[in-house]
Amino acid sequence: MAILVTGGAGYIGSHTCVELLNEGYDVIVIDNFANSHFAALERIHMITGKNIKLYTADLTVQHQVEAVFMENEIDAVIHFAGLKAVGDSVKVPLRYYENNVTGTIILCNLMKKYHVKKMVFSSSATVYGAPDTVPIKENSKLKPTNPYGRTKMMIEGILQDLCSSDEEWSISILRYFNPIGAHESGLIGEDPNGIPNNIMPAISQVAVGKLPYLQVFGNQYPTVDGTGVRDYIHVVDLAKGHLKALTQTIKDNGIEAYNLGTGKGFSVLELVFAFQSVSGVEIPYQVVEPRPGDIAICYADPNKAKQNLHWSAERGIREMCEDAWRWQSNNPGGYSIFNELEPLTFLPYVYEK
Repeated sequence: MAILVTGGAGYIGSHTCVELLNEGYDVIVIDNFANSHFAALERIHMITGKNIKLYTADLTVQHQVEAVFMENEIDAVIHFAGLKAVGDSVKVPLRYYENNVTGTIILCNLMKKYHVKKMVFSSSATVYGAPDTVPIKENSKLKPTNPYGRTKMMIEGILQDLCSSDEEWSISILRYFNPIGAHESGLIGEDPNGIPNNIMPAISQVAVGKLPYLQVFGNQYPTVDGTGVRDYIHVVDLAKGHLKALTQTIKDNGIEAYNLGTGKGFSVLELVFAFQSVSGVEIPYQVVEPRPGDIAICYADPNKAKQNLHWSAERGIREMCEDAWRWQSNNPGGYSIFNELEPLTFLPYVYEK
């Protein structure tokens, strides 16, 4: 069975590709490498011993995406591709709406044209905004506080309408919380371009001396220590959740949304202290102003995924920190040593070792 993974060279996409290959799926990846690395595919091969068919393409360029559907018999799509930084979305909202929403519409039109009506969509807990209560259930009101979250909510609405218009569609919407960690091999992990927007790569880059200190965005929230509380989930648990959702999506029709989280919240400083404990490295930090669109507390009620998908997170905060530190300490420069290998133009390319 062939699965198209958009954004498959990215952080969550690459870990999901590993799990797909290990389960015997054929994997086709579309990625434009705007915030990902070609070298991740080399590492995926090292972990699994299997090949990925890669198309260097952009979802907003229809003819590039259509070539993938023309040349392959695709059974289902896992859709990760999109811009994802909350703060950046506030600064350049039109870029986020154009990239995330338009890219998804083009993808869905081509899926319909080529009779591929099975999708797992990468949404986000940001669609909930500042929740009225925690833990957050899937039927909580959607009220995102930033453009990134609003693009995810818009796409969810588009997918709902699509399924209402055609009962042959089957879509799982995965609203996941805060992925951190890395593959236990230390071969793939999170390596954002430029200054990290997410907390774990920022912490780990401070630990290896790549950054001088960690910026903590606000310490006046109504939490245990004043810093924001989030539901951190190990990226491998998250990847396995996508496979569970894929199995359900292939089997059933209709659309369902699922929270993927642990159901537990940790503050920023609790995460910092956990990382210090496992790494033995002190993480200096400075408190700065909160970012526009940030909220105080956010963690999941993951029971629907447990009941319907037979999935639950297995790894705790300490293991998340251990695996993140293994990745960063083994790769202090991230994937940068391989940058010269990255394809920069549209090119159908079968990755083979």
